[in-house]
Amino acid sequence: MAKDVEKLDKKEQERISRILSKLSELYPEAGTALKYNNPFELLIATILAAQCTDKRVNKVTEKLFKKYKGPEDFAAADRQELEQDIRECGLFRNKSKNIIATSKVLLEKYDGEVPSNFDDLVTLPGVGRKTANVILANAFGIPAFAVDTHVYRLARRLGFSQKKDVLGVEKDLTRKVPKSLWIKAHHWLIRHGRNLCRARNPMCDKCPLKEDCPEFLKSQSSQ
Repeated sequence: MAKDVEKLDKKEQERISRILSKLSELYPEAGTALKYNNPFELLIATILAAQCTDKRVNKVTEKLFKKYKGPEDFAAADRQELEQDIRECGLFRNKSKNIIATSKVLLEKYDGEVPSNFDDLVTLPGVGRKTANVILANAFGIPAFAVDTHVYRLARRLGFSQKKDVLGVEKDLTRKVPKSLWIKAHHWLIRHGRNLCRARNPMCDKCPLKEDCPEFLKSQSSQ
């Protein structure tokens, strides 16, 4: 393990190292599934992705980014018209309001550019901790560990954290995973959560991580 990770007992260090190594082999090309050309497009796509699949967001943004070229266009958008443009993503009224408001803030405070630090990002309407970390990691390459539903579920199942709150899970992950792997590990966990370690009916028998998974070992011992 790298020096930038919390010192754990040797057995736990080795277990986490094996998990991360296997994930890297399983998903060497893992990255964000959202399609974007610049930080602003990623910001809008990530806001739209709340409680919506990346596949559906990409379908919507393919047309959306042709109609609205940047923060100027979104800031000047008719809210009801934008609602219809993003309707397929769900929560369209609230998302429309936040997208317009965020675009205005970017123009007023940041010369139309997306800020590249966490504290500024979370002040934008519709941008919470997870979205800010997604932007930092994917748009700017700044180490951050975004915790979505997949990452939260897998972190707890794989024994990275037993915290029940998202912030607690994030803190445990950033303490136990080397900083140099935060961005990659985020994507690895998402891919594994979609492919095998699903919320319902996880495919434990096919999982290469099962021998290092506390959840699997617990289920086996109880049989």
